Amino acid sequence: MDDARARELLADARGTAEAELTRLQGGEPDEENPDSGDAANDLRDDSIDAGRAEEIRDRLAAIERAEQRLAAGTYGTSIESGDAIPDGRLELVPWADRTVAEESRLG
Repeated sequence: MDDARARELLADARGTAEAELTRLQGGEPDEENPDSGDAANDLRDDSIDAGRAEEIRDRLAAIERAEQRLAAGTYGTSIESGDAIPDGRLELVPWADRTVAEESRLG
């Protein structure tokens, strides 16, 4: 994958993740349940949102590491084996740092 395409994919992924995080942190109202007065539902939703926010922060950290690999000239190679990560995988998960087989072994 050429560097320009990788930068584009990573920038898009970063923008999407940052927008999701802003929404979860109260940047936009919850459209699914705008008038919820049920405290139990609100507590459950807050817990789910906290988990989602943590996943998004993890994804942003992975995107940052991928941007660093791109700058270092190692983007698109596995951090585990040094094998090439197929372009198809990078198109779907531009922050991928391992091949599918390596990732599946991690669980």
